[in-house]
Amino acid sequence: MPYAAPPADIMPVIDAPPTPTISPAPGGRYVALVHHESHPPVTMLARPYLALAGIRVDPSLGARRRLRRAGRVSVLRVSDGQERFLDLPAGAQVGTPNWAPDGRRLAVTVDRADGVGLWVADAETGVAAEVPGLTVCDVLGGDPSGGNGTFRWSRDGRSLLVLAAPTQRQPLPEPAPEPRLEETSGKLSQLATYTDLLRNPADEAAFEVLALSVPCRIDPVTGERAELGPPRLYYGLIDSPDGTHLLVQYLHRPFSFLVPWFWFARTAEVWRADGSAPVVLADLPVSDEVPRQGVPTGPRLIGWVERAPATLAWAEALDGGDPVAPADSRDRVFRFAAPFDGAPEQLFDLRQRCLGWYDLDAPDQVLIVEHDRDRRWLTTWLADLSAPGERQVVFDRSADDAYGDPGSPVLTVHPDGAQTVLSDGTAIYLRGEGATPAGKRPFFDLFDLVTHASTRLHESPPGAVEHVIGFTGAGREEVLLLHESPVEPPNLVVAALDGPASRPLTSWPDPHPELTRISKRLITHDRGDGVTLSGMLFLPPGHDPATGGRLPLVLWAYPFDYGTVDTAGQVRAGSFEFTRLTPLGPAVFALRGYAVLADATMPVIGDPETMNDTYLEQITGAARAHIRALDEAGIIDPGRVAVGGHSYGAFMTANLLAHTKEFAAGIARSGAYNRTLTPFGFQTERRSYWEAPEVYDQVSPFRYADRITAPLLLIHGEQDANPGTYPIQSERLYQAIQGNGGTARLVMLPHESHAYLARESVMQVLAEEFGWLERWLSPVQDEPA
Repeated sequence: MPYAAPPADIMPVIDAPPTPTISPAPGGRYVALVHHESHPPVTMLARPYLALAGIRVDPSLGARRRLRRAGRVSVLRVSDGQERFLDLPAGAQVGTPNWAPDGRRLAVTVDRADGVGLWVADAETGVAAEVPGLTVCDVLGGDPSGGNGTFRWSRDGRSLLVLAAPTQRQPLPEPAPEPRLEETSGKLSQLATYTDLLRNPADEAAFEVLALSVPCRIDPVTGERAELGPPRLYYGLIDSPDGTHLLVQYLHRPFSFLVPWFWFARTAEVWRADGSAPVVLADLPVSDEVPRQGVPTGPRLIGWVERAPATLAWAEALDGGDPVAPADSRDRVFRFAAPFDGAPEQLFDLRQRCLGWYDLDAPDQVLIVEHDRDRRWLTTWLADLSAPGERQVVFDRSADDAYGDPGSPVLTVHPDGAQTVLSDGTAIYLRGEGATPAGKRPFFDLFDLVTHASTRLHESPPGAVEHVIGFTGAGREEVLLLHESPVEPPNLVVAALDGPASRPLTSWPDPHPELTRISKRLITHDRGDGVTLSGMLFLPPGHDPATGGRLPLVLWAYPFDYGTVDTAGQVRAGSFEFTRLTPLGPAVFALRGYAVLADATMPVIGDPETMNDTYLEQITGAARAHIRALDEAGIIDPGRVAVGGHSYGAFMTANLLAHTKEFAAGIARSGAYNRTLTPFGFQTERRSYWEAPEVYDQVSPFRYADRITAPLLLIHGEQDANPGTYPIQSERLYQAIQGNGGTARLVMLPHESHAYLARESVMQVLAEEFGWLERWLSPVQDEPA
């Protein structure tokens, strides 16, 4: 059967080009823009791949599977808005730009037929050239902490540090039928249900072939190459701030059939800049017995101290990585300085788990963040690594408190290649979402680390949203903003901090002007027990509740959990953003005459160890309260309400249909419905199935499939890679509903994972959803507005 299509007037939602990805250059003189296609053809997703160690690898390309099509990169000059498109091969798949410290040159990967090449461009001229004779290996891509391990500029900007594919790659082993054999004895591997893992020796061999790389220093103009070490499974290569040493990280056997690649046996070493004199920092075994919600033992978060010549810092667990093990301190922080010939220095212990740190521009000064799991609390310390006993609290707050979030430090790359927090004397710059009871108002602050005084430099104006990207090349008086409002699509603007003066830098048009007449407003009401609920209400174009009558409702939600009533009731929705319709977002239903309550809050509140004991009571109470509030306002017909959600929202949807009678239909996408198949926790559940079997049972809608009498549309990607939401979850719930005489429809999307990307797939999803709502909530109108 061919793919279905929604009505023709909806097609602009699918094909509207997305806002380009924004990559500002150091120094603020230029901005790189990556222009993407909205949805690739399904043939792109259908390319053969190998599922290896948690990665999907395109063996023909020798790289990670490509899921988005980005074909053009342009550079904006901030001073006058001139835009130049880089001279890259037409129609080629490009990667994310990586700026040199000088803020003028940038490097970007470009896919070839035989592998991944690397191009270097000049932002001022737009001239780009391929680095000759180079193929990049991006299979391991980056380290688990988010760094780019594939390629980066050296600190001085004179060369590129690259994980290159071997000149002659070994052929892949021929697949052959063989039994799958695993054995366990005494191992406590209480892990998430990871996907795409290694399964047999042939997979191990293929992984070694495709992930093998050579660490190189490359001249960006001539392509002259200096190989720094032997071929291995490298995933990290970064030079010290003074350029004299390299931090190198790689995998080695034994591998594992239980965990993804980043928890395989791995080694971290420090080398001299030419690759000589390696010193082992850590040689870690397979981490397949990490406690639930814990961390591996041994050094982790290894990185250079940015304002020291060649000094490394890291954290190590003191509690075996187990968050529930009794311990006076959970982590210890170390540092190790060149020439790396002694023992690492123990700096200080942290009572709670270290999440990482930010380097300040002052030598030895860092901001360290720790997380108290039991209290759901975040503490940020100002620490002097040269005086470990001297630490002071900078921020101390609930992790759930959106209103009290001070923002995150803004990072900058200096001309010498160091990356630190952007600062002015003892004050640092912070950027935050600015959650308020009226909606988000992003801000830009200057915060003094000594006095703790905060100065608001910029805040989104009423009725709009403005995200500060950074300072421009003109200095600290002028910033680059991404501005949008309910009637203005996102665009880049240059604005003065000391007044209203501003000038547009881009003029990206409304992607679907004929469809943006949908009205929206933030609504809040009480759950009935003192908990404030909120949601974004979308109404059809031109609809007036006073004269247009009551509408059927689509309630779309995703539950979150909180420790307190106060934080659960905070508004996190965006009231002032541009109403960009997307084929997988619920607002599109308003174009067919439905009222839509999107981002409807479904808070689950309580002790983090036991809050799911009342999961059902809390989500059903919230759902009923949302319906009641809109009914009392005269907006909806309470007899024609559908509920929907994606992933954990799909889990919620099936539970609401199983345990309430408020809904006429449901839409559940990419969900998990049988929690015995995720026995070592789900979402934020901390207990295993064997510790709380009654909870796992009562929140599993599969267990109550005989009670699901409202029609349920189940949609799932056939190649869902998300832990816990295997495609079998939807297949088995469908069979259970079918076997009990219920009404359901199952849609399995070929080549799709957890989210749906292909143009044909999103067309099918929209057609299915529109058809399901019209069928069970009755047609609302003959023709679209």
